[in-house]
Amino acid sequence: MKNTLKQIFRSPKFVVGFGLFAAILLMMIIYPLLNPGHPLEGIGNNSFIKPGTYVSVYDMLATQSLTLKLPDAEDKRLARALSEADKTLMAKWLAAAGAPVESVNPDDIHGLIALWKRYYDPSVRPEGMIKADRNTCERINTRLIAIGDAGTMTVMEPNADTGEAEKKSNVIKTDFVNINDVANVRHLPLGTDNFGRDVLKQLVAACGVSMLIGLVAGTIATFVGLLLGLLAGYIGGWVDDIIMFVTNILTVIPGFVLLILIAFSIGQGSRGAMTTAVVIGLTSWVWTTRSVRAQVTSLRNRDHVNLSNLSGHSLPRIILTDILPYIASYVVMAFILQISSGILAEAQLSLLGLGPKTTEVPTLGLMMNWAMIYSAHINRAWWAYYPVIFTIAMISFSLNLMNTGLDQVFNPQLRS
Repeated sequence: MKNTLKQIFRSPKFVVGFGLFAAILLMMIIYPLLNPGHPLEGIGNNSFIKPGTYVSVYDMLATQSLTLKLPDAEDKRLARALSEADKTLMAKWLAAAGAPVESVNPDDIHGLIALWKRYYDPSVRPEGMIKADRNTCERINTRLIAIGDAGTMTVMEPNADTGEAEKKSNVIKTDFVNINDVANVRHLPLGTDNFGRDVLKQLVAACGVSMLIGLVAGTIATFVGLLLGLLAGYIGGWVDDIIMFVTNILTVIPGFVLLILIAFSIGQGSRGAMTTAVVIGLTSWVWTTRSVRAQVTSLRNRDHVNLSNLSGHSLPRIILTDILPYIASYVVMAFILQISSGILAEAQLSLLGLGPKTTEVPTLGLMMNWAMIYSAHINRAWWAYYPVIFTIAMISFSLNLMNTGLDQVFNPQLRS
């Protein structure tokens, strides 16, 4: 056993796959300790809040400010206020309004704004510009005026006695606060989904649920496939005929279609995570049965098996001591592949709306389903689906890499 483990962990593919899988497991254990709470808890009223660090404006104004004079602060304000599309549209308006063409440069933001202040007139309708573009130009002009005039902002608050607004404080362009002094700061590395829920917290929890579904489904599929394969391969005769008859029928019927029909017939109200796992496991044992049967058929006439028969050993003892150890490595590899297949099957089912019910726990497939239903791709909310796709790919990649490494260790032809 010790030598076998040494050979396994000398396989580069297995080590890389095991390392990736272990990193995902560590993330699932550590992150909930750093960010506790229910993964489906809503923290925002807006849909698809983009990733970033969010600071309470109220607490920020109540925090003592310090004066910092940064020479590039104004340039950064202008760069943030004007997108590339805005600068291109401004250059288009100026060229159409008669500004010197050689002076119009979208990359020179200060020169562009100087020309804009000189030539822009909202009443002018340049030839070739549609109304939507003219409206956008008006909004850009309003934005630039606000930036230019906002030397000082006044914070007002109502008087408790009179109810009239009174000046509380002034905020000028050189006021800065230390983010560590602000009482309420929230980091959202992956933003929020359509329900205003933390995507990263949800993703970590979904990994655990999907892996549990894959583990249960893989265990059931491997156990059923191993049991039927051992019986069919060793006993043979009418037992083999019956098992292979059922196996051949299920082989002809696409497994995923059968899975869809069973999941649909259960109904969403009864489809929990474990129910989904059991359904996946009971529809995924066919190829394991055929493979185990082929292995056992080649072993049942070996000398050590015949010797056990002549010694009068019972059927369970022969299978457990003389056959199962010889196919144990194959069973482990089949189990790893069944886990990966179970995770992918759950994602496919949930994407079709046939996964676990959506009110209890998140899964990777359910997150994809929510992103699709609420048009995350149209809203350009990439953080709602790209991390899920990447996570599913990494889990499947790590498990398949581990399986390939084990195959190289236990398969003499590949090892040579």
